Amino acid sequence: MEITGKIIAALEPRTGTAKASGNPWKIQEFVLETVGEQYPKKMMFNIFGEDKIQQAALNIGDEVVVSFDINAREYNGRWYNDIRAWKVSHDVNGAVPAAQPFAAAPAAAPDPFAASNEKDDLPF
Repeated sequence: MEITGKIIAALEPRTGTAKASGNPWKIQEFVLETVGEQYPKKMMFNIFGEDKIQQAALNIGDEVVVSFDINAREYNGRWYNDIRAWKVSHDVNGAVPAAQPFAAAPAAAPDPFAASNEKDDLPF
């Protein structure tokens, strides 16, 4: 999935150590607000890995295109969504807009109960 918008918040990065492997990890969350819509929407997403965080180089006010995956997980009987970015592009000119307007409604179907000039075989 992909969304275009402006970074409005960058939360503090979190770090830790993986229990199984002992390798260090880093994750940072960002809040994006869609632009060019009547009712802008906000979405929080995260980037996992110090190298990917540095490669994205996100700052508040940047307009970006974020490619992401959504996953849900259960913890203590509650479900949580995880929106993880796998690609961030600063080239918003080549992007598809965040929301496409719906196409015009299709032409109305003919009314089967409207009066017509055709002879009907039905008795009513």
